[in-house]
Order: sequence, then structure tokens, then C-alpha cells
Amino acid sequence: MSEILVLYYSRSGSTANMARQVARGVEEVDGMQARLRTVPPVSATCEAVDDEIPAEGPPYATVDDLKECTGLALGSPTRFGNMAAPLKYFLDQTSALWMSGGLAGKPAGVFTSTGTLHGGQESTLLAMMLPLLHHGMLLTGVPYTQPELVSTTTGGTPYGPSHVAGADGDSVLTADEQVLCRALGRRVAQTARALERGRA
Repeated sequence: MSEILVLYYSRSGSTANMARQVARGVEEVDGMQARLRTVPPVSATCEAVDDEIPAEGPPYATVDDLKECTGLALGSPTRFGNMAAPLKYFLDQTSALWMSGGLAGKPAGVFTSTGTLHGGQESTLLAMMLPLLHHGMLLTGVPYTQPELVSTTTGGTPYGPSHVAGADGDSVLTADEQVLCRALGRRVAQTARALERGRA
């Protein structure tokens, strides 16, 4: 069974909830399975302060998770219109994978949550795409053929699913936001499956 890596960082529940919805979408595609992973927070000190295994939630990602996946869905809350530092720190450690072309030709998509309606959702999604383009990944978004992209009055963009988490980061995903997250998961999985069949 082929696996799509759903990799995210979250200090609150919103981005984690989005990741679970994306994973559900992946697993709606026959023969595809989601591998849910997160990254540890970063610290200003020079010593490792976190356990190797998180106390709760999915395991921390390794570069091997990226090597082994057939596609990637990448998620982060917005930090000043950009991805959160822990996710960027993890991606910055993938130079060897970039040099080997280990992600080239694999499909990818992105998703984000913000505290406010105009908190930088689209700039964060675009920023997350940049390292994926450098890796040679094939980006998928959410097309306007998905009706919820037109009907949503909260989160949702053609660049990828989004969510307005609120000041405390705990607002519930709307029905449209859930559908858009699952749609992204399906698109990445369907693209990966089509590419695998084409190579065969």
C-alpha cells in the first residue's frame, strides 16, 4: 500500500484537526494510506529539551518518512505570514534529500490555519510551497470545481485548505473546511496513484 505523508506542526488543535481531515481524504482513495507525522518545537537554547517521542499525538517525522512517501501534505499555523519555525527547521535539514532528488516528481499540497481572518493564510501557503518546488515536487491545490471553495465563508483557498482558528486557536473546523481538507488529501493521493500507474 502506498503512503502519503501528512506532516504538520501545531501548538493548538486546529492544524492537527486539519491534518486528520487531510489524512481521511487520503484514505478515501483505494490503495492509499496516510502516515501522520509532526515535528518538535524548536528552542533558543543549544541543548535538546524534548523527548524523541512526543507525549501525545503522532510521532515526530524523520527524513526517512519523506524518502518513503509517495506524496506529501504539509501543514502549519501562520507565523507572521510564513510557516512556523519548527516546520522550516525540519525542512532545512533535507539538503541531502534535495541533492539526491528523493522528492522530485512526487505530488504535494499544503494547508494552514490563522488566528484571524486576514492573518496571512495565502502567504503562508505560498511560502510552504517554495521548498517543495526546490525539491522538484508537483504541487496540487484545491480547484474551484470543488463547490465548497465557492460556498465557504471562513477558510479555504485554491492554494490549499485554510482555517480561521480564532485568538485561542481552538475554533472548530466548519463543514466546508473539513471537506476542503479531505479534498486536498484525495487530490494528492489520486495524483500519486496516477503517477505510480504511469511509471508501471
